[in-house]
Amino acid sequence: MKALKDYEFWFIVGSQDLYGEETLRQAAANARIMAEDLAADPLLPGKLVLKPVAITPALIRRLFAEANAAEDCAGIITWMHTFSPSKMWIQGLAANKKPLLHLHTQFNRDIPWASIDMDFMNLNQSAHGDREHGHIFARMRLPRTVVAGYWKDPAVRRRTGVWMRAACARMDGIVSPVMRLGDNMREVAVTEGDKVAAQIKFGWQINTWGIGDLAAGYNAVSVAAAENLAREYAGRYEFAAGLAASGAGRTAVLEQARIELALTEMLRAENAGAFTTTFQDLHGLPQLPGLAVQRLMEQGYGFGAEGDWKQAMLLRAAKVMAAGLPGGVSFMEDYTYHFEPGKEAALGAHMLEVCPSIAAGKPRVEVHPLGIGGKADPARLVFDGAPGPAVLATLISLGDRFRMIVNEVEGIAIENAMPRLPVARALWRPKPSLAGAAEAWILAGGTHHAVYAPALSAEYFRDWAEIMDIECVLIDGNTESGRFADELRRNEAYWSSGRR
Repeated sequence: MKALKDYEFWFIVGSQDLYGEETLRQAAANARIMAEDLAADPLLPGKLVLKPVAITPALIRRLFAEANAAEDCAGIITWMHTFSPSKMWIQGLAANKKPLLHLHTQFNRDIPWASIDMDFMNLNQSAHGDREHGHIFARMRLPRTVVAGYWKDPAVRRRTGVWMRAACARMDGIVSPVMRLGDNMREVAVTEGDKVAAQIKFGWQINTWGIGDLAAGYNAVSVAAAENLAREYAGRYEFAAGLAASGAGRTAVLEQARIELALTEMLRAENAGAFTTTFQDLHGLPQLPGLAVQRLMEQGYGFGAEGDWKQAMLLRAAKVMAAGLPGGVSFMEDYTYHFEPGKEAALGAHMLEVCPSIAAGKPRVEVHPLGIGGKADPARLVFDGAPGPAVLATLISLGDRFRMIVNEVEGIAIENAMPRLPVARALWRPKPSLAGAAEAWILAGGTHHAVYAPALSAEYFRDWAEIMDIECVLIDGNTESGRFADELRRNEAYWSSGRR
């Protein structure tokens, strides 16, 4: 995964030439001070690059054309230091292909009450210029994120950093294909979708490789290489009894190591950022990839079970957005509910594939029968998810468009032992309640597959959806089923109107 600091964010400050050279020199100097200070703040994960003060249509057109051609440019931040007539921005904005953040701020925090005069007013017109700038965004119906407040305020910088992470995820998705090993699980609706539409909308390359390619790579992995990786497992995780010595359990661990090594080689060869598997297509493999998948997710790869490429790429986007943040993100599936009054909760897991980045403690390598797929007993990491705030997010295809559904939840500690459920799992209380969240999720068409993200909040996914120009609905503590259903009806009219 590319480091977030390797992505550039161009800072374009707007003005005009009617105020004279002295004002423009001051605007450029102020912009330089701001850019240098912002660039040094760890809350902004990307590299801020200051561009010349934009004062003419020709310069603005050139800046946007250069940004479009710059492979490292992940987004553009605009700020109108003074008044910048919005008509001069039309051609540049119309040609723009990069995510946009409109930073509504001003250089000085306070009004200098005793000394303020018209010269000061002419130089510090963000309250004037940014409204003109915002108007042209609205007139052109352009997706963008608006962040308002004083530029030194940590809240403004944190909010800008969230948008930067979402923009980096968008760039990563364009250059990191998803590798589908086999097809979707048969007869399942939610894992399907229009892959051509996804490439047009998101830039994702979604292609299929035969499971035989993975099986051939598996067979080519040496025993020595597998043993070496198994020793890495032993240093990182706990081992169940019998897995360190020779025997059936040790063989199962080594088989997962061989699968991980072969799959890693395939992913790197294609520069893929995500992958899918399905238990209905395992020809040539001894067991379903379990521990191998968990390990690859921990390293930053996206994953979707049963061929679910949408969640695989959404997880990859979440991994990019969460880079360097505590908490982790994982592929997840709603399994069963706990309806005890006052303790309502949802239990999530999957057959094997939950990322250890969300673990509350040290994961444990275990080998158990699976009961599905018809293969040998697979090795997997077993752990409980850590408690704390999190979000569930899923991406669905509605045929004519995509919709993201986000639910704010609270991860809770698992207090009861589940000795007969040897898989990684998480327990959470959805907002506004288990029943209310489930009703809204189902009304919106949400899938049983999702991204579970303790490292992120809803605003990351909302920013990503805004950048991608797709519908996003939020289920939170204020959600009420009737109003939520009305929101979905209004969204249907808006997003199906052909405005895009």
